[in-house]
Amino acid sequence: MAVIPYFLKLIRWQNLLMLALVQCLIKFALFIPEFGIETTLNWYGFALLVLATLCIAAAGYIINDIYDVEADTINKPEKLIIDRHISNKTAFNWYLFLNVAGVVLGYVMANTVEKSSFFMLFIIISALLYVYASYLKYTLLLGNIVVALLVSTSLLIVGLFELLPVLTPENRNTQLTVFKILLDYAIFAFLLNLIRELVKSIEDIDGDYKAGARSLPIVIGRERATRVVFLLSLLPVAAVIYYMLTYLYKQPIAMVYFLITVLAPSIYGSIQLFSAERKAQFSNLSKLYKLIMLFGMLSLLLYKFILT
Repeated sequence: MAVIPYFLKLIRWQNLLMLALVQCLIKFALFIPEFGIETTLNWYGFALLVLATLCIAAAGYIINDIYDVEADTINKPEKLIIDRHISNKTAFNWYLFLNVAGVVLGYVMANTVEKSSFFMLFIIISALLYVYASYLKYTLLLGNIVVALLVSTSLLIVGLFELLPVLTPENRNTQLTVFKILLDYAIFAFLLNLIRELVKSIEDIDGDYKAGARSLPIVIGRERATRVVFLLSLLPVAAVIYYMLTYLYKQPIAMVYFLITVLAPSIYGSIQLFSAERKAQFSNLSKLYKLIMLFGMLSLLLYKFILT
């Protein structure tokens, strides 16, 4: 029983909870009948889809930590779990179990919606998580981009399973309009997570250097990398401003919400990035962008009032 808290930390239970919350928000706050939307999955089917996603994500966290032992010994020795609280062999067995469970559930879901080709999505995600942990994370930018893409895919997968199987000529406009909203959120999630991954790479430069990684701050230096991330951080700021002025200007509640919980923190993050130098500053910025991501996703609760 003493190992359970460490296992929960290993699979990043907070991140998994946030992932499940976001998928539930898409299902129950955006894909609702009041908007004239038709969906495919009942409660049971949707629960299986979420479980499949969580299993593969948890497996990804485990294999990442297995390959990160050397770097984490320097970057965050106080949080090291593999070989200290859970053996490498036990962790790898859990990785295999969760990975197989997620892929099998993905196969069941693909056949449930009669879209067998969707099964390949779970295979690809599972493979990418392994390749990322074993190779891509040590390459310049590619690993950061892959992780950000996988996060955005965890949003889009709900739309693929819920909207596309029941797409007809009659409901095409409505279904695609809502899917476009989801795509906007996925792009926003991609940008925020790319920024966060780069911030973490600056924070972890010492351990990554010892592990032989070719992260952005190692290749071009910490200061130049910080400037690059600062410029990149302006993209979500500009995107949120554009979104607010284009789609939400007639919705004062939504405008205020985005202004306080998304735009203002994003601007603050950019300002902090401009002058960040210490490891603690980058650690705080990583947490800030995670919080912005959460509040951004919670804004899905507002669409019941925006679209009706």
